[in-house]
Amino acid sequence: MHLKAFYFMKKYLLFITLLPIGLFAQVQQKTQKSKKNQQSAPVTSDAYTITGEMTGYADGTVVDLMNASSGMPEATTTISNGKFVLNGKQEYPDLKLIAFNKTAPYISIFLENARVNVKASKDALDKAVITGSASHDDFVAYTNLAKPYEKIFNGEMQADEATVKKVAASMENFARQRPNSHISLIAIFRNHQLTSNAEQMEELFKNLNPDVRLSPMGNYIAQQIDEAKRNPIGKPLADFVQADTSGNAFSLSSLKGKYVLVDFWASWCGPCRQENPNVVSAYQKYKDKNFTVLGVSLDKAKQPWIDAIKADNLTWPHVSDLKGWQNAVALQFQISSIPQNFLIDPNGIVIGKNLRGAALESKLASLIK
Repeated sequence: MHLKAFYFMKKYLLFITLLPIGLFAQVQQKTQKSKKNQQSAPVTSDAYTITGEMTGYADGTVVDLMNASSGMPEATTTISNGKFVLNGKQEYPDLKLIAFNKTAPYISIFLENARVNVKASKDALDKAVITGSASHDDFVAYTNLAKPYEKIFNGEMQADEATVKKVAASMENFARQRPNSHISLIAIFRNHQLTSNAEQMEELFKNLNPDVRLSPMGNYIAQQIDEAKRNPIGKPLADFVQADTSGNAFSLSSLKGKYVLVDFWASWCGPCRQENPNVVSAYQKYKDKNFTVLGVSLDKAKQPWIDAIKADNLTWPHVSDLKGWQNAVALQFQISSIPQNFLIDPNGIVIGKNLRGAALESKLASLIK
């Protein structure tokens, strides 16, 4: 995929979809286990057919159905007499992009095994009319509901309490009204993002159809529920001691009196390295205002760990026992994916979890004046 097109897609998807876990975290390899009838139902057909009617494109224009996470094509055809047909099979409803001649802009479609029709014009792909997919209908309804609050979800804006309650309630209602919809998983995630209410997230999740809960996105939400119930917000984070880069014992409690981001990462973790510039930015902005970071590495070898610290300019304290996923602190807090973090206040109380990008700086801005 053309690099410019890739970055357009990444930015476009950041708001409208809950991306698969691989884009956010390096996950420890393990098997994860995990009321009918309103709105979209689980997939019942065994294949999909997308029939497109397009204006403005020449015959022979390449049409790709792309995986929205990887940008890789999953089905390809060409336009003939203003029409195209794409066929395939979905294991579960998922977000796809329809690309023409492998360039942006794209048509987004939440695709299930069904007969789907697409009508659009080259100069107005954002106004494409898509029918036949109940999951896509729910996706459009969710997008229209959530779009006014994009900056809140992305951590770019602090909302007042009344607005947060209003938006959280709208996400809750969406999920309750659509127990058979895969889009409800996104709404549940957004609700928890605003409320940090693990009990409600679990209750809403259990209300969903089993086929929805057992989807890959459902497995992701199940993991988020498990993590939210561990080391919960409002409770103290247990102390720990581990060797720093010089081999000396370093304790979390030695930082008491500061806001501390306890950051689990590793040199080999791609998503962690991608997130590091955001952590560096927050650290540089608030390091002189009673804030610091404590890195806990899940590396197995010392030199790559040290090299990554230097390369990424991570100038805060770091600890590791160089045991990978068996790191004693990671086991203590049941860490099964990275990057992962806890923000604690000067008394050691957890006040935030898994704050990334703009969300971390926004949270710190609300705490540190």
